[in-house]
Amino acid sequence: MAFNPFIFVVLTVSLFPSITLSRTLLSETTTHTDLDVSASLQRAQAVLNFDPQTLQPLDQQQQQLEEEVQTLTYPNASYFSVQLHPREKLYKTSHKDYKTLVLSRLERDTARVNSLTTKLQLALHGVKKSDLQPLETELQPEDLSTPIVSGVSQGSGEYFSRIGVGKPSKPFYMVLDTGSDVNWLQCQPCSDCYQQSDPIFNPSDSVSYNPLSCTSSQCSSLDVPACRSNKCLYQVSYGDGSFTVGDFVTETLSFGNSGSINTVALGCGHDNEGLFVGAAGLLGLGGGPLSLTSQTKASSFSYCLVDRDSGRSSTLEFNSAPPADSVTTSLLKNSKLDTFYYVGLAGMSVGGRAVSIPTSLFQLDASGNGGIIVDSGTAITRLQTQAYNALRDAFVKLTQHLPSTSGVALFDTCYDLSSQTSVKVPTVSFQFSDGKSLQLPAKNYLIPVDSSGTFCFAFAPTTSSLSIVGNVQQQGTRVSFDLANSKVAFSSNKC
Repeated sequence: MAFNPFIFVVLTVSLFPSITLSRTLLSETTTHTDLDVSASLQRAQAVLNFDPQTLQPLDQQQQQLEEEVQTLTYPNASYFSVQLHPREKLYKTSHKDYKTLVLSRLERDTARVNSLTTKLQLALHGVKKSDLQPLETELQPEDLSTPIVSGVSQGSGEYFSRIGVGKPSKPFYMVLDTGSDVNWLQCQPCSDCYQQSDPIFNPSDSVSYNPLSCTSSQCSSLDVPACRSNKCLYQVSYGDGSFTVGDFVTETLSFGNSGSINTVALGCGHDNEGLFVGAAGLLGLGGGPLSLTSQTKASSFSYCLVDRDSGRSSTLEFNSAPPADSVTTSLLKNSKLDTFYYVGLAGMSVGGRAVSIPTSLFQLDASGNGGIIVDSGTAITRLQTQAYNALRDAFVKLTQHLPSTSGVALFDTCYDLSSQTSVKVPTVSFQFSDGKSLQLPAKNYLIPVDSSGTFCFAFAPTTSSLSIVGNVQQQGTRVSFDLANSKVAFSSNKC
């Protein structure tokens, strides 16, 4: 599975300049909206100078959040929440200019997309678990609401949450990933561990640590299980070449004062190599049987990804109702792969007019091909080439008044707005199959790629049949997955 190694479950989510979605009618009359060029460039410059040491410690922020939550009344006693943070809240960026930061993000984003499409292709071509072999490693024989934070300043498009592991509970930053199922974190003793912000988890310090047997149902649910001395081993590989290998166990996970959950199956990784940085591990929020949402039997979960360049935080919530003003559409499942969250998309509009795109380009067929997923780890929305070309051409046609400039990385449509403080741009909306529509704010699709005023159209083509709604388009919006009723809801300005 592809895993953008760092969407930590500390929800201080911030990706590219903040993104919010607005509710509109399908017969929208709004044709243009304002892009605040100056504000976007100020955020771009601020993320380079952002110093996490100047902030209140995240653990104190989490405690304050929990105290606020306790003053609220929720009809569902199983509700729990944690903060969600963008990565820049954890680390000071090493990038000297904003363009190199963006290029680093985009490189990691490409690896993420390749990983997702590879996972899908393996499923579509019927590759069986028995056909997959664990990697040779140097593994030695001894070997619920939470805040979300953005990982921008480290050049990643991921978000983190602070989760307690073990008894007694010890807090760790974990990546939030709707495109993965297996939960894991680094464990002592290490054969090969990357640098993380917290001390590495020591299983001997926890009384709730329990290895799973090779005959357990959790072990048999792994894509690549292995066995040693009747203890289950796991391996998860990602499309960018990263992998984690270790013991498959059960542990207690704690979500601040929201509560704790016992016997959650997760990987205790002793050999973790690749592009992982900073976070202790990953929380899998996909639709498979080993994901956190499935193991906890959550009826719903939601997140709000803050502006990647803002340094703010939001929350990851379980079993909470979506905001009343949400735009809701169908949540679809692929019979070939249960991890991804597909949505019913009928088309797109630019400047208040529908773009001529065959609806078949967004449809999930019986063989498991096609469709469009909502993914927390992919930054830039990917559309099949034919759909992307039509969308881009419609946008270019209505932006003749803006000075164009050369493309940057995967972006082929860019503008020189260095002499502007604010510009009018055509609206861009998603049109869902049930007739509802979501209009994106301008800063969610026209984003700065340097500090001097170059802005690019934040969509990209893909040759894969799989389309992806990325987190740049989701920023500033609470995305709620109603698993019990197969619905997904979008509500703007709910971070």
